[in-house]
Amino acid sequence: MEAKTCFHCGLDATTSGIFFDEKSFCCNGCKTVYEIFSTNDLTCYYDLQNAPGATPKEIEGKYNFLDNEKIVESLLEFNDEKTQIATLYIPHIHCSSCIWILENLNKLHPSISTSIVNFGKKTVRVNYNTTHFSLKELVRLLNSIGYEPFISLDDYSVGKKNADRSLIYKLGIAGFAFGNIMFLSFPEYFQVDGFWIEQYAPVFRWLMFTFSLPVVFYCSQDYFISAYKGLTSKLLNIDVPIALGITVLFLRSTAEIVFDIGTGFFDSLSGLVFFLLLGKFFQQKTYNFLSFERDYKSYFPIGITKIDNKGKEQSIQVYDIKKGDRLLIRNEELIPVDCILINGNARIDYSFVTGESDAVSKQSGDKLFAGGKQTEGSIEVDVLKTVEQSYLTQLWSNDVFNKNKEDSFTNLTNSISKQFTLAVLSIAILATSYWLIVDSSKALNVFTAVLIIACPCAIALAAPFTFGNLLRIFGKQKFYAKNASVIEQLAAINTIIFDKTGTITANKETTIAYEGTALSEAEEVLLKSSLRNSNHPLSRSLYALLEDNDILTLEDYEEHIGKGISAKHHTNSIKIGSAPFVGYTSETTTLNTTVHVSTNNTYKGRFTFYNKYRKGLSKLFNQLKKGYDLVILSGDNAGEKENLTKLLPAKTKLFFNQKPEDKLEYIKHHQNSGAKVLMIGDGLNDAGALAQSDVGIAISENVNVFSPACDVILDATQFNKLYDFIKASKKAITIIKWSFALSFIYNTIGLYFAVTGQLAPVVAAILMPLSSISIVAFTTVFTNVLGRKLK
Repeated sequence: MEAKTCFHCGLDATTSGIFFDEKSFCCNGCKTVYEIFSTNDLTCYYDLQNAPGATPKEIEGKYNFLDNEKIVESLLEFNDEKTQIATLYIPHIHCSSCIWILENLNKLHPSISTSIVNFGKKTVRVNYNTTHFSLKELVRLLNSIGYEPFISLDDYSVGKKNADRSLIYKLGIAGFAFGNIMFLSFPEYFQVDGFWIEQYAPVFRWLMFTFSLPVVFYCSQDYFISAYKGLTSKLLNIDVPIALGITVLFLRSTAEIVFDIGTGFFDSLSGLVFFLLLGKFFQQKTYNFLSFERDYKSYFPIGITKIDNKGKEQSIQVYDIKKGDRLLIRNEELIPVDCILINGNARIDYSFVTGESDAVSKQSGDKLFAGGKQTEGSIEVDVLKTVEQSYLTQLWSNDVFNKNKEDSFTNLTNSISKQFTLAVLSIAILATSYWLIVDSSKALNVFTAVLIIACPCAIALAAPFTFGNLLRIFGKQKFYAKNASVIEQLAAINTIIFDKTGTITANKETTIAYEGTALSEAEEVLLKSSLRNSNHPLSRSLYALLEDNDILTLEDYEEHIGKGISAKHHTNSIKIGSAPFVGYTSETTTLNTTVHVSTNNTYKGRFTFYNKYRKGLSKLFNQLKKGYDLVILSGDNAGEKENLTKLLPAKTKLFFNQKPEDKLEYIKHHQNSGAKVLMIGDGLNDAGALAQSDVGIAISENVNVFSPACDVILDATQFNKLYDFIKASKKAITIIKWSFALSFIYNTIGLYFAVTGQLAPVVAAILMPLSSISIVAFTTVFTNVLGRKLK
């Protein structure tokens, strides 16, 4: 009988007798999956890889526990009336075709809007509509196409107990085989003669061959898989020369054993794989360390307003939030934790979480989810659980908001690795050809040693380890960058644009004077209640100035960007903002920032702000003037022009009365002229400008300005260190270039000894991870030196 394999999963389908569309299947499950793909025009899934699927498992009744609302609620990341988001651990994710089908789930069911795969963690984050779909149906759908999720019921957590220990197992087996093969090779090493040695030499050799089998076919399989996938994708990755070296060593050694020519190179082979895995284990541990530092130890400068038992408001860090706390969420603020709405008109924009910008209204007693943004005045909430920084970081880095900025240096690394691999293969072939003519006994050793010693792993490690460590150091210095590419972009900027209010001015030290008709107690209460809703720096300063009064629940509140605030309570209305906005037309020229007030369409007066600039502002601008074009773009009037002219360097450009759209257009114009722009603002009115710039920095001063538009959140107390952060970014690029140079020197020396036949493969295998370790040590030491200079 002709052997047949399942078209979907690749298992034996010789005896199944299941055929469909002229294709064989091992079971009805695989046939069903193919039918689903075929019906939904997804058969190109099979073009990515032969038999890429997994056999679906019988699941009748298996997921009935997902009918329990409490269990489902604990598994969900987000849940409102229409939308649910769940992140599920899928152990079977193993290749590009898995990613492709899991990110096209929306084509299999109309209720699924998006699905994003994290290949490293083997998870898929699915956003779906709950009207005609549920988590149970999602799990059943995934199972039906061969991607059964792992769900732990012990703690209602997803995938936490299924840690991948395969590298440890492979390392252990390779080490065990390496030790035993070395032990069996001792008689050969010392050239011991004798009857028993000669009698049992074939046995020892076949034992070495046996020990080598799991090393080649299990321990080193990742290198073969990676090399195969690279070649099928027409890419030469760094695992191609490694896989080739292992193959050559194994085949040559096996041939020597079979034809009784010699003992082969099984000791070198097992040692090579062992030391490769040891280097890989070290790299993984270092990556995990950097990831841990970034997720949990980096300072994340976002504050929130807590209301104590006496009704007093105080600013606290989000990580000090405890279950049961009452929080005040102002207009345009992000909700940092899951909570219950207690007071106020909640209209929540969940675009951070779902990607959908339609705001939803909530009533008192409704549950609000972390990541929502309040868009209609202020609300009071009771906290259900504490904040998780990893979740905030995930929201910030949500693919929905990725700006696809050029990641040129990473591409340079990949380009160098590719060219390096081509060069190494060429050198290996030429050197082997030479030794086959001169001394064929050395040819195999030379070929293998060249492939191993010149592996460009060290080059590939330089950038991620440098940037990873610097991200951690920056975080501890209250400069929280979204990702590594931000550091690359920061090093390339040549134009720096500053907002004025709340950016170069210190809100807490601003003095305010009132001119006009005295406000009645009722008007002052209405004013403070209106200001309480706003996150604008001027609103926060004025709110802190006013006396403690009872706070009103406003019936209507609206913030007009770049103009002011309008609010209403019963029959009383108020407007706060610019003179034209409140209806005041006879304003005299003033040299200071002013906020005007009118109640019930009657002009009352104005608050004049006497700005206090941030400490070290003049010194910072003088540091920056040597290498950058400096610009102030302010929405205020030109009253501060004289003061700023005296305070800042002569070449600083000053522009006033700039609307948010004016700032965005100014940045776009300069970018079209070749400028690399850094924009520094307060994260609120400047969101468009921050998004348009090459790097956007939001200044945080105990304010929850958590905007996807910005690339960096900088604590206001560290503002005077901005030049140091930019300089450190430039030096990070220099460190990477030095790492490339060191790797090139090391490889040149190593290649000399390999090509001349003076380097055994096992020695090359020891030196290769050592070179990677040296690069990691080099980048870590020098980035730590940079970090110490930032303190």
